[in-house]
Amino acid sequence: MSPAKAFTCRERGFSLIELMVGIVVALIAVVVVMQVFRLSESSRRTTTGGDDAQTTGIISLTVLQRHVQQAGQGFSSELTMGCDINLRAGIADVTNAGGITINHPIIPAGDANTDTLLIFYGSSNGATEGLRINTQPGAATYAVASAQTFTTNDWVMAARSPRPAPCALSLTQVTAEPVGSNVTVATGMPGASNGGLFNLGQRPAVLAYAIRNGQLTQCDFQTQDCTKTDAANWPAFGEGVVSLRAEYAKDTNKDSVVDTFDQATPTTVCGWYQTAAVRLGLLVRSGQLEKEDVAQAAPSWEASASAQFVAPGSDWQRYRYKTFETTVPLRNIGWVGVPTSC
Repeated sequence: MSPAKAFTCRERGFSLIELMVGIVVALIAVVVVMQVFRLSESSRRTTTGGDDAQTTGIISLTVLQRHVQQAGQGFSSELTMGCDINLRAGIADVTNAGGITINHPIIPAGDANTDTLLIFYGSSNGATEGLRINTQPGAATYAVASAQTFTTNDWVMAARSPRPAPCALSLTQVTAEPVGSNVTVATGMPGASNGGLFNLGQRPAVLAYAIRNGQLTQCDFQTQDCTKTDAANWPAFGEGVVSLRAEYAKDTNKDSVVDTFDQATPTTVCGWYQTAAVRLGLLVRSGQLEKEDVAQAAPSWEASASAQFVAPGSDWQRYRYKTFETTVPLRNIGWVGVPTSC
């Protein structure tokens, strides 16, 4: 090629129009990718939120069920059921104490349209019906047939027989290892001969449950003052559990078949023994707030109108919900049986 011809050759490349078209195509591709990513991420959050809600609901219901099954352990006797029980100094009496109480007046109400539970049971392997107090050698000493079932620091309750009205009991601790048939406690009950001594073990449970700020919370009366709503007293263990509802299942005609479900707490010994089970319902909400309404109808469960779920907040339809329910037999009360006097 001659130098003249080489001088006239020009290098060819992309024109301005071609560059602009390429940029536009690339931008469109980026927008499409971002849209796909956004939809995928939204779907992932929805799925993850639903999985979290299901896991939380299962764990929360399992915890409640486990404690309800123990309700009344150690004191399911005609001498104690429905009595007022003083737990310790500075704490209000648990009035009309059964194994489990729905919306007990000593427990501050939780979030609107939710219920509270108070569950009481012992940790001893002693007899649920207690031991007969043969004699009372001292003001704080009881003589029983099987003193070896007691040990130092066990929590016990002494009850008179026949049962007085009103019936008031107190938790107190065993102060020393039993000597012979004698059990010595910190504070005795006068006139307890022929009554019953109930061993609740080293760590009796007096647990309260409530929905507070959209979370299932628990308070232990043995260590906290559950009559106050301080956050330190009510640690949360069920985030996203926005409703707890409960009803008593009652066998009112003693045919071993539940006849009614309601929230009326028994006020008599017979009423407590006719309470065969407790029906529980939990409403769990996903943590993902959707851009549009996804809940078309209010969540519900098989319960009376007074115990239906009410989803909180004006934007409740933009969340997804899962409901969990179970009916838990009150075994410790059922094993004693309904007294013939009922």
